[in-house]
Amino acid sequence: MNGLTSEEIKRYLNRIGIADIQAPTQSYLFELHKAHVKHISWQTIDIFAGRPASIDDKQIIELMLAGRSGYCFHLNGAFSILLRSLGYKVNFHRAGVQPVGTEPRVNGFHLGLTVTLTNESQIEEIWIVDVGLGDMPYEPLPLLAGVYQQGPFIYKVVESGVAPKGWRLEHDPVGSVVGVDYAPAIIKDLEPFKPNHEHYSRSADSPWLNLFILKQRHETGGNEIRGCIWTKREENETVKIEITNKSQWLDVLADQFGEKLVNYTKPERDELWRKVLLKHEEWKLSKALQTTE
Repeated sequence: MNGLTSEEIKRYLNRIGIADIQAPTQSYLFELHKAHVKHISWQTIDIFAGRPASIDDKQIIELMLAGRSGYCFHLNGAFSILLRSLGYKVNFHRAGVQPVGTEPRVNGFHLGLTVTLTNESQIEEIWIVDVGLGDMPYEPLPLLAGVYQQGPFIYKVVESGVAPKGWRLEHDPVGSVVGVDYAPAIIKDLEPFKPNHEHYSRSADSPWLNLFILKQRHETGGNEIRGCIWTKREENETVKIEITNKSQWLDVLADQFGEKLVNYTKPERDELWRKVLLKHEEWKLSKALQTTE
């Protein structure tokens, strides 16, 4: 995809609550990043529903313009197209997310982005840009070793121990993952990531096939809904709420995550809720059995 038309740019910006097209500056990059993670959630809805969307350029842009979403390949892929259309220099990198209880890795199951900007002294600066990680980060981070606080979360940028000359973004200890490692090599397009997307979308081993989850970040915290459990993080307070009926579930999806299930008919939304509730009851039963053992 060569880039977005002026009309497509305006529609994309409108989706994330930004009114004006501006020059590709650092301040505008920050505004775009914050708006994107606030208005477009990271989610597994289509995979969970058995209707995964492709990561072809045209498809991922259509997701954003049509009020839909996805996970890292869709979100970072579409955001990169928007940024390039606005005049930013964007690069793709192979990356790997480290969930709790696993080892660091760069396996290409995450799409990493960097943006290169020239500062007032005409020196190039590289920024870590990532709108596809759910609860991290809220703003771009400089590709410089250091500790950075954004709202209630503290992030660290360090040298990667698994990607030579690469970097690592470490999450806050209360975060959903331990960190992300990025390889320095520049990837031309999304083609090398397609086998991994296919695995996530359809493989029986995919972590997302039977997990309904959405994540959304804002300035002072974030939201997550996992099955029927809604977790709200606001500054240093975390509250968990069990959702017990479809009406409440739909309201939370729309109001907190901007997800109105526009690609699903009423019968399909009913079926989606039935499946979510069934998985939730199975989870509660397994927890109860573990407690009694």
